[in-house]
Order: sequence, then structure tokens, then C-alpha cells
Amino acid sequence: MVVEHELSDADVDRIFRALADATRRDILRRTIDGEQSVSALAADYEMSFAAVQKHVAVLEAAHLIVKRAEGRERLVRADPDTIARARSLLAEYERLWRSRIDRLDSLLAEED
Repeated sequence: MVVEHELSDADVDRIFRALADATRRDILRRTIDGEQSVSALAADYEMSFAAVQKHVAVLEAAHLIVKRAEGRERLVRADPDTIARARSLLAEYERLWRSRIDRLDSLLAEED
């Protein structure tokens, strides 16, 4: 998958702030395979429906999920494009740190 748009610092902050919460990570995991109604999501948590709605709103603001109305229900699904962008960012950080470690290993080998 090709990542077309680079994430702004604000986007990165929203994404990782959203992913910092275990309930939101679970909601995202549950919506990757397909749409779930907010009601069905809420039924599996020991918190109020309103609290689950707030978690969904944080994920939606981070563009990690997409919400749509179908009659009286609100259906949510994970947004694979944003997940791919976040994965690409983490891969970039990994490459950066690996290259730094490789340079450090080279410097240490030269001293021996």
C-alpha cells in the first residue's frame, strides 16, 4: 500500500493520543474486519454508552475510524489509509534508529 499524504504533527499527535487508550485500541481492532454499530461495541464494555461514544469520537477525530449513519444506528469501521500512514511513520522511525545504531556499532568496532 502506498502512503500518499504525509501526516502533520497535529495528525500524529491525534493518532497516537487516540491509540494511547486500551479501549480505543480495542474498538479499532474490532472494526478492522468490518463495520460495527456503536451500540454493539458499547454492549461489550462495562461503561456507559455515552463513554463509548466519546471513545469513538476520539478515534473519528484522529481519522482512525469512519462513522456513518444507517437509519437510527451509527456504524463505524477502521480507516485502513490512516492506519497505513501511521504504520509508515513508525517504519520511518525504525529505519532512523536502526541507521543510528548501525553507525554506533561501526564507531565502536573502529575503536576495537
